[in-house]
Amino acid sequence: MRKLLCLALLLGACGGDNLAAPDIVAQIDDQQVHYSEFEMYLEENSVESGLALASDVLSELFDQFLDEELLRRVAVERDLIGETDSRRTAVRAVVGQLEAGTIPAEEITAYFRDHGHEFELEERVRLRQVLVEDRATAEEVRRRMLAGDPFEEVLADADSSSTALWGDEGELSSGDLPPGLADSIFALEPGEVSDVVAADYGFHIFQVVEHLSPEQMELARAEERIRQILRRRLVDDGIEELVAEARERYNVQVFRRNIPFNYAGTY
Repeated sequence: MRKLLCLALLLGACGGDNLAAPDIVAQIDDQQVHYSEFEMYLEENSVESGLALASDVLSELFDQFLDEELLRRVAVERDLIGETDSRRTAVRAVVGQLEAGTIPAEEITAYFRDHGHEFELEERVRLRQVLVEDRATAEEVRRRMLAGDPFEEVLADADSSSTALWGDEGELSSGDLPPGLADSIFALEPGEVSDVVAADYGFHIFQVVEHLSPEQMELARAEERIRQILRRRLVDDGIEELVAEARERYNVQVFRRNIPFNYAGTY
């Protein structure tokens, strides 16, 4: 009788990590999670074959997989999605709800005040660019630009003989340009034209329109960028808080022995 009792205990709560079928790697309340679901998750997120990754990386991804499943449950509870909707749909819905939050003007002003160095503009140039398919056309465009022919006429003629693309490139710092090109571009005076620059997809000619000195960006110009930064922070903090609450509310059990890598995650 005593032996039967011990056997019953072993088959019950005492052996929880061993009870799950080999393909069950976790359980959330009464929902069993199969390893094939995690493999599908990796595939959906364009992650290479699971076993080719280090165990610590796989552990982080497995935690993220379970976190997103918890978020799916939260989204269902909040009527953001339906019962059968995917984890990806749930994450989008939760992020959308968090993004709808208001960013107070005083927070934007405070961020600008405290992070002024992020809004220091280095020396920049305003550029015009012409891109054509063949070198002969590029050389002719450059010759006419140097001669002072009206820019629009030069482009119209180039476009009639070759596929030409052109435009005002806006304000560019040296870091926005390829290293070999930045020095030569910044050495040009306003109105001057670069040599023909060969690329894999055609031939460039650049003309400097204006040099812009280093300056501190004004709040009005930085406002939208700051709003995006604070909104990302709002979303990240909100997701972190929701996941922490969900981990407390739901009973999540991981069956380590059924996971085909050395799981070292946080569940």
